[in-house]
Amino acid sequence: MARHPEPFHEYSHRNTLLIALQCPDATKVAGYRTWQREFNRHVKEGESAIWIWAPLISPQCPECGNSPSYHADSDCAYDETPSEEWDEGVVGFKPVPVFDVSQTEGEPLPELETAASGPADDLLPAVVEAAAALDVTTEIVGPEAWPHGDADGVCRHVDGTPHVQVRNGDPAAVAGALVHEYAHAQLHGADDTTDREARELEAEAVAYVVGRHFGLEMDGSARYLAAWSGDDADRLLDRCDRIRKTSQTVIDAITDHTDTS
Repeated sequence: MARHPEPFHEYSHRNTLLIALQCPDATKVAGYRTWQREFNRHVKEGESAIWIWAPLISPQCPECGNSPSYHADSDCAYDETPSEEWDEGVVGFKPVPVFDVSQTEGEPLPELETAASGPADDLLPAVVEAAAALDVTTEIVGPEAWPHGDADGVCRHVDGTPHVQVRNGDPAAVAGALVHEYAHAQLHGADDTTDREARELEAEAVAYVVGRHFGLEMDGSARYLAAWSGDDADRLLDRCDRIRKTSQTVIDAITDHTDTS
């Protein structure tokens, strides 16, 4: 599988904010050498780095949590095991530079598939049944009758009620598509004026969280998720909170049916 630069989902909220504040239109970021080695792309001349905090990983003293060098200079008396047997952990942070794809040029990035995968024969019925608790109606349509082109699913409001249509296929992919559209139904009303990219990012973030919770492989979704472009810090935090709450609502609705099935 081809490697991809990191979408913002892979970063902490703190680093997400740092990236957005320094480069509001950023989407996918990687280090200077990573762009060269992994993607055959080069940072354009004159571009300014985006600075984030990267963890320092080192063996940690089980008592004081310091690395061996700091432990030796501290007052900690722990000596039950030698430092080479200590578990590794985060002992600090250092500033590191990264660059957005828009600051680079070279080979195009590989296309990403976001369909969920994994065993879902038992999960899919629970996902379908969860629609009632979410006040959504659903319809799974065979590929030969699918009217929506390359889309895997759509969510439209019919007489005020969200109606989800999903193209039939692999159970995991269908479950993932249903959850994505459930997220639209919960987050985006018929009169929502949010731009399409922002709506898709929110829905795919929910699909990622919910899919992972139920054991589905969501690697494509993880790599698809990108920056929440143009948002200030307050808006970013608000969006993270919306995704968290919506994910929990969908998880609860599905769990109610997996527990009784």
